[in-house]
Amino acid sequence: MEDKLGQHSKVELEGMVEETSSTLRSTFISRHKKFDEFFLELLDNSEKSLNDMFVRTYGKLYTHNSEIFEDLFSELKRYYTGGNVNLEEMLNDFWSRLLERMFQLLNSQYTFTDDYLECISKYTDQLKPFGDVPRKLKAQVTRAFIAARTFVQGLMVGREVANRVAKVNISPGCSKALTKMLYCPYCGGLPGLQPCGNYCQNVMKGCLANQADLDPEWNLFIDAMLLVAERLEGPFNIEAVMEPIDVKISEAIMTMQDNSMQVSAKVFQGCGHPKPAGMSRSARGISDVFNARFRPYSPEERPTTAAGTSLDRLIEQN
Repeated sequence: MEDKLGQHSKVELEGMVEETSSTLRSTFISRHKKFDEFFLELLDNSEKSLNDMFVRTYGKLYTHNSEIFEDLFSELKRYYTGGNVNLEEMLNDFWSRLLERMFQLLNSQYTFTDDYLECISKYTDQLKPFGDVPRKLKAQVTRAFIAARTFVQGLMVGREVANRVAKVNISPGCSKALTKMLYCPYCGGLPGLQPCGNYCQNVMKGCLANQADLDPEWNLFIDAMLLVAERLEGPFNIEAVMEPIDVKISEAIMTMQDNSMQVSAKVFQGCGHPKPAGMSRSARGISDVFNARFRPYSPEERPTTAAGTSLDRLIEQN
């Protein structure tokens, strides 16, 4: 009989803990799903916005070199989803590749070897061909993506911790104390008698000691998550960084184009004069074609996420 009551007590405690933690677990699951979908869709929409703008602005000059931009967004997604990507190195590589490609387009009357292109990339920091855009964008992208990835990974950690805490490892001592508390009144003919609060609390502390040990760390974790959420609403807002990234990159391209003569002269001085290319029709006039100006999307033209809300509002709702 005592064993049967002990088993019943165990099932009852497991059910209570499961029920109590279900709201917490479902909250982490739903929030993780919502934010993860929001961030991934934001990246997809930003890439589509850039592609639409650059196709309209630069035409074949863009489509023939679009892999540079596709790689940029691919690496950003890989970092966000937990990949081993150094954001600063990746962004430096993007601007170096863009400089090499643009330098060839703007100086299409010359032939450039791989060694010469490598020499060009060494002048990226010194010449600042894209103005201040790379430096500012690197700082903005790095801090925004670190915050976004940390926040979503934190939601995943919270979900896993809540799942593990819901599984109670009931020791023999806990089972005995629990059975005594719940069923001794039955033996005395007082089935309606409830244990006093302090008694019940002491028994629960013994049975849920492992869960109680997590309390200080859990509070620190929640405080850290709230701090990241605040930063996502403020200067680390990934939405504010990614939505205008097409315009910022296009501005950098225009800066390079405007300064092409000075940049070319300094590169020729440092890397040597390249060999002239054969003057085919395709080689002539590319630098003239590369003078299109862009018209940035107005807010109503920009793609919106299926979530139908900005990051600020999404955080406030949660």
